[in-house]
Amino acid sequence: MTIRINTNASALNTHRNVVNNSRAQAKNLEKLSSGLKINRAADAPAALNASEQLRAQTASLKQAIDNTEMSVSLMQTAEAALDEVSRALISARQLAVHAANTGTNDEFMHTADQQEIESILSEINTIAANTQYGKNFLLDGSRAGNGITTGKNIEFLDADHRATSSGAGGHKITISQASTRSEVTGTVALSQQVIEQGEQITITEGGRTVNFKSITNANVEQNMNELALAIEEAGLNLELVRPDTGGSDGFTPQLLTLRHKNYGSEHSFQVTTNTAGLISNQSDVPDWIQNGVDVKGEIAGEESTGRGQVLTGGPGAGVAEGIRIRYNGEKAPEGQTAGTVTFMQNSLEFHIGHNINHRTKVSFNSVKVATLGTGMQNDSGFSSLADINLMDGQKAMDSMTVIDRAIEEVAATRGRMGAFQKNTLESNLNFLRIAHENTLSSESVVRDADMATEMANFTRNQILMESSVAMLAQANAQPLAMLKLLQ
Repeated sequence: MTIRINTNASALNTHRNVVNNSRAQAKNLEKLSSGLKINRAADAPAALNASEQLRAQTASLKQAIDNTEMSVSLMQTAEAALDEVSRALISARQLAVHAANTGTNDEFMHTADQQEIESILSEINTIAANTQYGKNFLLDGSRAGNGITTGKNIEFLDADHRATSSGAGGHKITISQASTRSEVTGTVALSQQVIEQGEQITITEGGRTVNFKSITNANVEQNMNELALAIEEAGLNLELVRPDTGGSDGFTPQLLTLRHKNYGSEHSFQVTTNTAGLISNQSDVPDWIQNGVDVKGEIAGEESTGRGQVLTGGPGAGVAEGIRIRYNGEKAPEGQTAGTVTFMQNSLEFHIGHNINHRTKVSFNSVKVATLGTGMQNDSGFSSLADINLMDGQKAMDSMTVIDRAIEEVAATRGRMGAFQKNTLESNLNFLRIAHENTLSSESVVRDADMATEMANFTRNQILMESSVAMLAQANAQPLAMLKLLQ
């Protein structure tokens, strides 16, 4: 055999294995102590890139979950306040019903009811002005789309989160058709002769029916009065349009005209008379009266939807989508230009996702009494909940009409908020939690160490390390054999 002492190739080879085993064992210790199989970019450059992106996504998802939970808390705060407003309105309606009982009430009881109703309205305004989440006031109208109109017969109602702020000149409003009410006028006059024949007039509206039998020993004017009273007492949403008969002796024949109190094509009624042409075209054959029309027009030059007197931008209209205005003119304006609405969008915007454009908006309409119960036809001239008065029976009944509208508006607002919370926020929250769980799992697959595998590798490397060190000692001892040749 050949023996050399200057270069111990076996020792060098064994030393190299010792160094490699030591390095492998050190990495095993690092992975076992950190729980990660990627501790530095050199461990797996491509996997590190994927892992860092997953880590960023995980952190963003966690923050999006927190954002959404805070948004749910905000919605719950607003809804709780609206629940109290609804309770107050129910109490106000109860007072209006009490005040309408004029047979037992005196002026002191009316005064007490009025003072209580004023206290309720004041409390509603207090709730509207002070409900807040952090520094955001929710129910005073500051977190909704706000608009100012110019032009005759134009009124801004509200807008949702979809509408876009206008420029200084506002959005142009054009009206091509004014809304009307369903109405019918007979071609045969109600005369004394018709009355004495025992005329039967049947009117049906909204599930309520009036069966009026002419009073044979009363004149035309008295029968008209009794018919109007019967319609009112039955609760029909109709009015008997009366001509001016100031100079009449009460026996002058009159054409009957019935008209719905509400505007638009969806409001209708049914009429039947024994005499053909008195109201119905044929004797004892009912006529369905549904000739009211909805307002037609455009906001900001975009297609808008009319319902009664209310014109709404959208859906899919663009900058004016969700803006609602009321046109209460009897006919379309000359040139169709009705005015403008200058609009400012102040809806709350939530970032509820982990990506750039995962945002949503919600608009909180004002629940101040001056903005509730508007647009209701009534004999007392109440334009909103702020105007209601319980000082006499007629005002109490008109107040009920306005309060009913306010209750409907608050309930509708709560419904929209509840739908937003349930179907947008809480549904999104479920999605985010699932996505967060799956992203964490994906990042764990890429970056976390398999402790069982690493322990097995550590044991193997530890054995190799001990054996290689022992063999290094043997390799270093080989040149000592040359001493035997020198002895």
